[in-house]
Amino acid sequence: MNEYKKLNIKEWAVEDRPREKLLANGARSLSDAELIAILIGSGNLSETAVELSRRILSSVNNNLNDLGRMGIDFLKTFNGIGEAKAVSIVAALELGKRRKEAEVFVKRKITCSRDAADFFIPLVGDLNHEEFWVLLLDRGNKIIDHYKISQGGISGTIIDVRLILKNALEKMGVSIILCHNHPSGTMEASDADLKITRKIKQAADFMDIAVLDHIIVGQNRYISFADEGMLN
Repeated sequence: MNEYKKLNIKEWAVEDRPREKLLANGARSLSDAELIAILIGSGNLSETAVELSRRILSSVNNNLNDLGRMGIDFLKTFNGIGEAKAVSIVAALELGKRRKEAEVFVKRKITCSRDAADFFIPLVGDLNHEEFWVLLLDRGNKIIDHYKISQGGISGTIIDVRLILKNALEKMGVSIILCHNHPSGTMEASDADLKITRKIKQAADFMDIAVLDHIIVGQNRYISFADEGMLN
């Protein structure tokens, strides 16, 4: 019986080779699976690189954001994906995330809740754990700085209000926007969220620092305490 031989990528028709397709038609002409196939270079004994990439994407419902939440150990469960290939995929997804951050940060001015969400979603939107961040603004609502205050669940992590205000005072900030993520994707403020927001706002008011908003983000979605009337 003849053993089935899987074609090497160099033996494919030219129009089916991801690298050649990119060179001829540009990166936008490639599917997500084809782009990942370029990263991993080869598949396994029964799958081409593109077929393997399609299977990886299928495991996360073809959602790149969900794939970005997965780690190296998850990728290594696929036959044909070793540590080096998994690292390449994770690194590429991280570059995409940082590109989003850079595009938002160039603007450097917050005019609405959407601007704040666009700033924070690349930072924390695809994390598997909660983080609490602060965006520090000047009188023109231009960004002075942003910094992480804590990591872990809000109810189980101490939010140091003094640290938030200390940083704001040292850098001459006049207003702040709070943000944390919900890894579950649930866009609903908990009692703990409301309680810590009130606590920070009361302390900030005493220092003449305005709390403009508290943004909860998750998987490309967000809610704004200011928009929902929950800051009072």
